[in-house]
Amino acid sequence: MEVKATARNVRISASKGRDLARAIKGKPYAVALKAVDFSPRKAARVLGAVLRSAAANAKENNHLDPASLFVAKAVFDEGPSMRRFWPRARGSASPIEKQTSHVTVVLTDEK
Repeated sequence: MEVKATARNVRISASKGRDLARAIKGKPYAVALKAVDFSPRKAARVLGAVLRSAAANAKENNHLDPASLFVAKAVFDEGPSMRRFWPRARGSASPIEKQTSHVTVVLTDEK
């Protein structure tokens, strides 16, 4: 059985979280949670929240024990970019794109 949790439009670049998502893929839930909790990165905080949400979904909706779950999939996808402008000399402006991302975690009870 697969259980999914998603966080959309998170204000972090997808490239900053992809390596951490790859690191926890295939690991047991407890090991993945420790790896995320002890990482100092902002992406770890976001990924930890989604990971905990997926475990809560598994427990409440499907009556699965979180200790028996594995991370089947952890993905940082690109979301929409917020377009802003930075003031420059002589009344001109430079564009800035502030990146967002969608975080998806899928937990399964089989390895």
